[in-house]
Amino acid sequence: MFAVSLLGASVLIFVACQALPGDQAAILLGTSASPESIAAKNHELGLDRPLVVRYGEWAAGMLHGDFGRSFASGDSVTSLIAPTLPVTLWLSFAALALAIVIALPLGMLAALRRRHLDGAAVSALAQAGMAVPAFWAGILLSLLFGVTLRVLPPNGYVDFRTSPVEWARHLVLPVCSLALVQSAVLIRYVRSAFVEVLGEDFYRTARAVGWRQGPAMLRHGLRNASLSLVTVIGLQLASVLVGAVVIEQVFVLPGLGALLVRYALNKDVMVIEGVVMLLVVLVLLINALTEVAYVFIDPRLRTEDER
Repeated sequence: MFAVSLLGASVLIFVACQALPGDQAAILLGTSASPESIAAKNHELGLDRPLVVRYGEWAAGMLHGDFGRSFASGDSVTSLIAPTLPVTLWLSFAALALAIVIALPLGMLAALRRRHLDGAAVSALAQAGMAVPAFWAGILLSLLFGVTLRVLPPNGYVDFRTSPVEWARHLVLPVCSLALVQSAVLIRYVRSAFVEVLGEDFYRTARAVGWRQGPAMLRHGLRNASLSLVTVIGLQLASVLVGAVVIEQVFVLPGLGALLVRYALNKDVMVIEGVVMLLVVLVLLINALTEVAYVFIDPRLRTEDER
């Protein structure tokens, strides 16, 4: 299934990128280029060959980790992606981890106190937070903490090897921007999962034998709610990866988003295809790992597979 999804995604990405408006050779040579020089450049780049042949070469190269070469710079797409990928991954995973840390206690509180003012307030704030775009949250945080209060860098990036402290300081605002929006989504799912647990027999039994609400929920409810939560977290990680591409533009981070935008302006389809395909691979891997996590969380699934 993974291979089929990957094949389908590669075809769609290739066709969509080839359908982008503009002539690659004309963009590279400029508006004053003659039709003959444009045709010669297209031949040099191999853009005059049939689409099927070009797709076959691109797909075959990806199987060996070769995403082709940039039309504009001549650099290999792999070498362009390599330094930008860690930036996006650090941003994405740190944001999701922070979102989970925020969402689990608040979602549980919203479920346990759903008939009280504090529980309703948490649910209302989560609902409002879901309507806030991540880039808008990033702009507001940058203006407040970076420009007005000047306690954190409003943009830019420092490599971890240069200064771990400055690296962390420059990631605080981007991570918080993504995490706040994602936590709002997660709170709603966490609340729903724990509300279902409140109606289960095992929870009522735990309460009947003297367990308090919080400990009973943590001891008996968390594991039973975790299956649906893992599904949501897997989906949210894919959403975070896409959101990171946008946030990188707000905070001027040298990640995949910056690379994609820079080369998209010149319609460098090889780079565009490579970056988008890499994001698709990451999303599919996340989905596959989510399915593996199901088996560890619920052993009954393992038994069903063995049958």
